[in-house]
Amino acid sequence: MTRKVADCRKFPSEVNCTLTISGEEEEVVRAATEHAISVHGHTDSPEFRAQLRELLEDEKVPA
Repeated sequence: MTRKVADCRKFPSEVNCTLTISGEEEEVVRAATEHAISVHGHTDSPEFRAQLRELLEDEKVPA
C-alpha cells in the first residue's frame, strides 16, 4: 500500500505551519483532521475530511 502525505507547508496559514504527516491514508486523514481542528480552527465534517483526502499526495520514496 502506498503511504500518503499531508503537508501544511503547501497551504497558506496565519501560523506558517510546517507540519507534515505521513502514513496509511486513514491514519493521515484522522491525524490531519485533528491537527486542522486544534491548530487551524477548522470544523470536522464528512465534507472536510473528503477535502483533506483529495489533497493527500503519495509519499515519494528515495530510490
